[in-house]
Amino acid sequence: MTETHGKYDSGCPVAYALDILGDRWSLLIIRDMAVRGAQTYGALLEGWEGISTNILAQRLKQLEQDGIVSKTRDPENRRSFRYALTAKGRDLAPVIVELVLWSGKYNAADNAMTGLLEKIRVDRAAVEACIRAGKTP
Repeated sequence: MTETHGKYDSGCPVAYALDILGDRWSLLIIRDMAVRGAQTYGALLEGWEGISTNILAQRLKQLEQDGIVSKTRDPENRRSFRYALTAKGRDLAPVIVELVLWSGKYNAADNAMTGLLEKIRVDRAAVEACIRAGKTP
């Protein structure tokens, strides 16, 4: 029996990925966790893109339900939570790397991630391995 995730029930792998990651904010949250090392709601809220609090809360909840992000109590502040990419989320490393390379090639605007782009160009495998290990590149 094939598992269906949501509105795209065709069984197409691209449709499945879009069902989970198809909105702008989900990939940007994943990027901030993978590349910037953001682990708290506040750190994610301070991202480059200016996400609103209600959208951030909604996307974190959905990413957690989809198994991309895990949420645990902060051991230093029991009222707060820490967010981390799961193995499934960290397996998006090649996707993130490819998006950075593609954007670096075609986006004429100043690139806020020039340092990451250069690291990828020098040693793509090392950057992917770093993300998969849960470390910032």
